[in-house]
Order: sequence, then C-alpha cells, then structure tokens
Amino acid sequence: MAMTLFVMSYGQDQSNDFYDDAEPYYLFGPRTIEISGEIENPGMIDLADFPAHSVIVKEAMLTKNDNQFIGAYRYDGVSLYDILNLFILDKKNKNKFNPIIDLYVEIENMEGEKAILSWGEIYYPVHHDEILIATQVTRIVPSKTEELWPLPENTKLVVASDLITERNISNPVKITVRSANKAFEVEKGMSPMFASSIIVEDQEKKVMKIDALPKDFCQLTYETTFYGRGRGIHSTTPFKGVMVKDILRKEFPLKPENIAKGYFIISAEDGYRAVFTFSEIMNRNDQAELLLIDEGDTDGGKFRLFPAFDFFSDRAIKSVNGIYYRMLD
Repeated sequence: MAMTLFVMSYGQDQSNDFYDDAEPYYLFGPRTIEISGEIENPGMIDLADFPAHSVIVKEAMLTKNDNQFIGAYRYDGVSLYDILNLFILDKKNKNKFNPIIDLYVEIENMEGEKAILSWGEIYYPVHHDEILIATQVTRIVPSKTEELWPLPENTKLVVASDLITERNISNPVKITVRSANKAFEVEKGMSPMFASSIIVEDQEKKVMKIDALPKDFCQLTYETTFYGRGRGIHSTTPFKGVMVKDILRKEFPLKPENIAKGYFIISAEDGYRAVFTFSEIMNRNDQAELLLIDEGDTDGGKFRLFPAFDFFSDRAIKSVNGIYYRMLD
C-alpha cells in the first residue's frame, strides 16, 4: 500500500491551493534509472539527486466501449527534462542528419512494458517539466462529494498532456534514447522546394495519399509568435489549418498500444524530418493541436505543419511529403 507522508499541514483552510487539500503519499518502487542508447555517457541516475516538480492530472484508461475515469491527482517527482539534461547526445545518424528532432525516448518498466516519448515532447514544449517519474501522489478530492480516488502504489511515468493515460506505466527502470531508423535522402538548401502531396504509410504499407485538406473538416486558427531555436523570430502571422489527428484518426485509431508505443516520422521534400508520438498528435488534453496547413503552390508548399504545443518552430516542417507510422518493438 502507498505510505502516508506526514507533513506540517494541509487542507483548504491553509492556503488558496486546491491541489494540496489532501495528504501526500509516498510511492514505492525503484529510485535508480538506467540511461542508455544514443548518448556518449550511459549510466545510472538516482532520483534523489534531482529537484522535485509537480503536475496535476486527470487519469483515464480506454475500455471496450468508452473511457474509464480513474482519478484526479497531483504527482510530485523528477522531470525527464532534468534527467536527460545530464547526458550528451551521440546520434547514430548525426553525419547525415544533425538535427535532434528525429530522436525519441523509450521508457521501460520492471515488467517489460514500454512507453514512447519524442525528444520534442521533452525539450520543445511550451510547458516544461510536465513529464515526470513520480515518487509521490496526492488525491485531488472534490469538495462536495469528498470522493477518494484509488491511490497508485508505485512510482510511475506521468505525462501530464495525455488525455488517455496509457503511457503512465508503473515502476520505470530504464530510459533509452534512439533516433528514427528510417533513411531519407537529404538535400540541404533545396530551392525551390515543393511537394504536391503527402504519402501516409502504416508500417511501410501505404494507407493514404493527401492531395488537399478535407473541405468538411473544421479549421483552426492559432495566433502565434513563430520563433526558431536557431534564427529566432520568424513572424507573428496566424496559422490556419486542419488538425492532423482528424485526417489520420480513421487509419490510426485510439488504442492502448498505439497510445503507449506508436510514433510518426514526418518528412519534408528535402529530407528534413521529425518524430511525433501518436499520443502527442492524437491524444492531447490541452487543446494544443498539430495543424496541417495548405500554403498553395509556393516555395515551401504545398503543405506544412504547425505544432501549437512547441515553443520553437523546428518541427513546423515545410513541404511535407510523407507521414510514416512505426511502433516500438
């Protein structure tokens, strides 16, 4: 069972914080994590060596016919941002493609279960430190019903932006950094650059071709300050497009295995590409969506991405020509 942590005080009369009205509980489980993969300095880390962060989540799991609410919690633990910050990248494909946005991270637990995160989810988001290895949990108790959600008992991966929380696996013990292994021909400085359509593949089988944005789909407009990691400010022009998840959902349905282990490699005509996990495109709870935009017959067209959840513009790929779905082994 989870163990109560005795603290000086808690409760709604003590502060204006809604998220500390119940007692915190210690989560049992491993406190050391192995870090490996495409890094120069693989090794072990101790969670006790890192500062604590907090996230608030509403957890739900998929059932046969619906979603099942599990509970609302505040989790405290160590950010993957902090953990991986200590390890120097050594990409296998760095001589052909140096950008880091084709990296992903595989999390494995004591039972051999796995979950995937893109490097972009960890290091590019507008909201940092919202992916934790949780070591402590507190119920967020409704004030009228005072319903007590079941308490988790073990340390766990917590991804605060997920709607269905299939990636929140218990007892993580290993983190492996990998680059997407699909090969592309890279042509830097291609000009003009244009791709008239997008090929969509599921495990190397062609399942779709996108020639135009679906006319019956809702279009969203995002006001933005478009800022790159290298060149800084690009523009403050709004982006208007269709949610990528609406286009893909028929071929790539919301299933536990897809949420936990699926990812997309999205490529441009010049070989530029990025990894997005299934969950960060198809399973968000923050209404920050990945848009597909039709820019017409222009240099950099026809289609481009706009990831509203990213701080930087690096994954706003121009001249998109391919979307390739893969799964962790």
